[in-house]
Amino acid sequence: MLEMRPGCECCDRDLPPDAPGARICSFECTFCDDCAEQRLAGTCPNCGGVLVARPPRPTAKLARNPASTTRVFQPQGCAAAA
Repeated sequence: MLEMRPGCECCDRDLPPDAPGARICSFECTFCDDCAEQRLAGTCPNCGGVLVARPPRPTAKLARNPASTTRVFQPQGCAAAA
């Protein structure tokens, strides 16, 4: 099951688990659409993997399968990729 991390690793923008607008790599590094496209050109700065749309978790499923509350914020990796 996906962690559904709560924010963008580059800009720390909130990324709710039940909303579109997040991208992930195969290691679940998480970025907002803007950073993924504008700063990272669709490539994860951590592993070099492709960033794809993270599927939203249906709101009805969040009570039983909550998203992660652990934020990962690593703007230094994003600056190097820009």
